[in-house]
Amino acid sequence: MPLVPLNGVRLHLDVTGPDDGPLAVLVMGTGSRGRVWNLHQVPALVRAGYRVATFDNRGIAPSDECATGFTIDDMVADTAAVIEHLGGGPAAVIGTSLGARITQELALARPDLVRCAVALAAHARIDPVGRTLSAGERALHDAGTSLPATYQAAIAAHLNLSPATMRNEVAVQDWLDLFEMGGPGVTPGVRAQLALSENVDRRAAYAAIRVPVLAVGFADDRLIAPWLAAEVAAIVPGARHGEIPDCGHVGYLERPDAVNAVILEFLAGAAQPDAVQAAHSRA
Repeated sequence: MPLVPLNGVRLHLDVTGPDDGPLAVLVMGTGSRGRVWNLHQVPALVRAGYRVATFDNRGIAPSDECATGFTIDDMVADTAAVIEHLGGGPAAVIGTSLGARITQELALARPDLVRCAVALAAHARIDPVGRTLSAGERALHDAGTSLPATYQAAIAAHLNLSPATMRNEVAVQDWLDLFEMGGPGVTPGVRAQLALSENVDRRAAYAAIRVPVLAVGFADDRLIAPWLAAEVAAIVPGARHGEIPDCGHVGYLERPDAVNAVILEFLAGAAQPDAVQAAHSRA
């Protein structure tokens, strides 16, 4: 689909699946395009009968980069605008990493638009190592420092993949090639997204979420530790928790069948009226 004007910006939006299917909106993480979902999650959801929307977050071309900066509230409002543009929901909303945070914030701010929420690499805060890494990436960008593509690929592999994948020399070489071809790195729009990881702590706020939530951690995630997902599940009333073994930060690509299975099982249960009513009635 072409760029769609929503919430004061232009968002590149794509919709797949039956027109009369329940709506599922997928929200990607920092620095990645929405089309990444097309490899595994979109086909699985379409086979399950969902009408699936993916989009490039502000900061990621061809959506508006908004290089001068934006807030998490802006990105939450973008996602809300996508749902309203597609009929108003309520929708199943699935996000990963920064997209998980957007999903959680949307469930809090606009529960009328969220039937249920799946947060992959869920977190209510960023740990000190994550904050320091983000600050370092921003500093490299601000200094105009460009690292060799092969070095960037090796660092991306260490940060994003599990030891199980790293032990497979054929598989890890494919990943290294993919990371090396992965794009321009930290653009001004991605720099603006990275700034959103500064001083985040939403533990107190998330106790007020009242929609069904599944918080998923990836067992070998070095960027957002799996215990942060367990923390979200403990905070949000009635939330479910899942942890996927043998995968890192891109677990939805490393072990897509396992990730898709927990997503679809949760969505099927959350579709039951008694589950939705129970979530909304929690004290």
